[in-house]
Amino acid sequence: MTRPHGSGDTTECDRSDLLPPGFPVGDWVVTELIGAGGWSTVYAARPADPSSGGPADVALKIMPTAGLAPLQTRRIVESARREVDLGQRAGHPRLIGLVESFVLAAPDRPSLEGALVLVMERATGSLRELLDAGVPEADRGGLIAGICEGLAHLHRSGWVHADLKPENVLLAGDGSVKLSDFGLATELTGTHGYAPPMGTLDYLPPERWRAPLGERGVRVRPTADIWALGIVVHEVFASGGSPFPGATPMARGASVQAYGQGRAPLRMAPEVPAFWRALAADCLAPNHEARAPHTAESLLARIDAHRGRPGARPGAGRLRHRARAAVLATTLCGIAGATLCADAVRVGPSTPPDRAAATAGTVRVFNAERGCRERADQDRRCSLGLAIDPARPYTADNVVRTRVWHGDVLVADCRFTGGEPIIDEEDARSTDWYRVRLPSGSLPPAAWLPAVRTRDRPSLPDCRRPAAGH
Repeated sequence: MTRPHGSGDTTECDRSDLLPPGFPVGDWVVTELIGAGGWSTVYAARPADPSSGGPADVALKIMPTAGLAPLQTRRIVESARREVDLGQRAGHPRLIGLVESFVLAAPDRPSLEGALVLVMERATGSLRELLDAGVPEADRGGLIAGICEGLAHLHRSGWVHADLKPENVLLAGDGSVKLSDFGLATELTGTHGYAPPMGTLDYLPPERWRAPLGERGVRVRPTADIWALGIVVHEVFASGGSPFPGATPMARGASVQAYGQGRAPLRMAPEVPAFWRALAADCLAPNHEARAPHTAESLLARIDAHRGRPGARPGAGRLRHRARAAVLATTLCGIAGATLCADAVRVGPSTPPDRAAATAGTVRVFNAERGCRERADQDRRCSLGLAIDPARPYTADNVVRTRVWHGDVLVADCRFTGGEPIIDEEDARSTDWYRVRLPSGSLPPAAWLPAVRTRDRPSLPDCRRPAAGH
């Protein structure tokens, strides 16, 4: 049985609550079972109404809650919330797409009444299946590059996957990579986040085995994903074999801890080529501090250069800390906490996004996140921050209380060039900023919108180097 779409370790499918082909689930109809695990079951499905205009083929991840203890239900709901949150806020071609989510009404099936349903983009298989069948040599570099692209976007967006493994690397019909299963994905609050004490043993870094468990869970940082990437690289080139000896995950975990404590060397399979051996070794540095310089972006640049891709970006790693600061709509709310978002004051009445038009001396706000363009101001997490000083790092302490949404039209006075570099969710980059007016009585009276947050290019005079808030 296959295990795509993050359904967890596959179990024997003799459960009575499995849905038959033709069973309606919301606006979808089940076509076949994809995989079943302890907490969820994944089905292929098609639209109940073929003329609806939606995707012709999707995957339904169904997470039952009936009969569970309160703590178990809370964990499932939190897992689903993370997947939905990340799916709405960090879309990217290398992440599996989220179509919709809802609570299932199934009065004739009590075990499924109230189940959480995630409707996702359908993949054709997983890297685990490909490893089992044998990865063609010509495809190996491209697969790893695709994983790096997905991780780089996640990390730029302020998230850690926290459960990267071949089962969660899906393959689209064209062979492209799609990272999936964000049930343990963790949003960063500064340099780290907190995740439940869960994960797949074979892909946990040494420090995770002895990480203290606090009220919010265990500390997770992007370097945990880099470690898991190193394991996956080794598996791709070593026919699925782990670089750490042991007959069971616990035994291999003991080998990982011995290596992390300097009591055992790192021994990789001889068939791993020299370039990939060196890259995997950097990913598998024994501690967080040694892995930290090897970001997903810097690793991708190395891979691009090795493969001779014209899109290679040898300096991309230097932009990592600035790039993450550019995810204005959601990451700032996550970093600053509920107060910043709850106290947000809108600039003023907005022209509906589909009818808004900028004129001379104005700029129309653009949100690169498609989901936020569709929801506009219906979701406070889609609000965008305006900077106090465009020459300072774009962090929560450099954002005014007033916030804007996609489609808002703002009055702009001038343009400042050479400010803090900002990269949006589509990797557009700019150092230009527009000074925009705030409502009468606001303090400060003006703030700064990064140029990547608008598609307008009005003819404006240049600003002098600004003082904070002016």
